[in-house]
Amino acid sequence: MLAYIKGILEIKTKVYIVIDANGIGYKIFMPESAISKLCDIGEKVQIHTFMRVREDDISLYGFLTNEELRMFELLLGVSGIGAKGALTILSNITPSQFVLAVISNNVDILKKLPGIGAKTAQRVILELKDKLKKEQEIEIVQGEEDEVTFKHVIEEDEKVSEAISALQVLGYTKKEIMLALEKVDMADLSVEDIIRKGLKSLS
Repeated sequence: MLAYIKGILEIKTKVYIVIDANGIGYKIFMPESAISKLCDIGEKVQIHTFMRVREDDISLYGFLTNEELRMFELLLGVSGIGAKGALTILSNITPSQFVLAVISNNVDILKKLPGIGAKTAQRVILELKDKLKKEQEIEIVQGEEDEVTFKHVIEEDEKVSEAISALQVLGYTKKEIMLALEKVDMADLSVEDIIRKGLKSLS
């Protein structure tokens, strides 16, 4: 599969872009918010990609960050949400806001997103939190948590604990997260701020 595509931006619309990579033009569907942040036509770009292969279609979807890609993959795994719906959601909420809403059971934030009603919002939270729980159980079995010491972060702190859970939703291991948060000055930060700074450190 294609992890990313690097090349010259040839076409930019509200729905998709075309990148020329070594003479091949790749049509890549992206969130509108991500497209608006891209460089000008004719400049070099690198886009994280997801190739979706179906019986009657092969499509490429692109993202500016690994976190956006991970969020897209998570949304595709929720029953009732397709690729177009996932892109629309990504255009209206950041990965940090999204995972915070999931781990804090904030249905109100999710149901305000285009294409998501109350029932779908509840389903997103239920299915993703269940996935998170399974991933945490795997980490415990592997003994990964015992390998890291929290030098500057107290895990029992409620805000930090929520931030760790949110970052795990995006696919990071607890070991990676704890090491990243050691570099973050969390004084007077909100949970979302901790998540955002954690993402910056992880990247």
